[in-house]
Amino acid sequence: MKIKTGIGIDIHQLAPGLDLWIGGIKLEHDKGCVAHSDGDVLIHAICDALLGAAGLEDIGTYFPDTDAAYKGIDSKILLRRVYEMLRDKGFVIGNIDTVLCLQRPKIKSRVPEMRKCLAEILNMEVEDLTIKATTTEHLGFEGREEGVSAYATVLLMKS
Repeated sequence: MKIKTGIGIDIHQLAPGLDLWIGGIKLEHDKGCVAHSDGDVLIHAICDALLGAAGLEDIGTYFPDTDAAYKGIDSKILLRRVYEMLRDKGFVIGNIDTVLCLQRPKIKSRVPEMRKCLAEILNMEVEDLTIKATTTEHLGFEGREEGVSAYATVLLMKS
């Protein structure tokens, strides 16, 4: 059995008047991510980690922000397409571990919903997908609420 790991990161600026999508769900907040798609940093980090582990190119190669077809697209669609690419190459996801860095809003109560949403798309058990969140204690762009970042690591297996 072949085992491969991958890491992904995504960062988006926050701005007033935009929707905030994280982990496939819409959060109530006075700011949202500035992005070509819906700006779901957690999904984008997961996509890049999965693509990297599978030896594929980054998310921007497959879903470029210069293509009008992806303007405002639901990132869950992108994640589903990445999953199909992995499945077609014979990979199975072992686990996904993520960290989200943002000062506000607090997301702890929404994490179970995010995990369920993402696990369903990726055809995996919820307990094999973790989402942790941290503030940066008011330090850096996340702490000043100028942006949000997400980090993901994945384990893929192939027979």
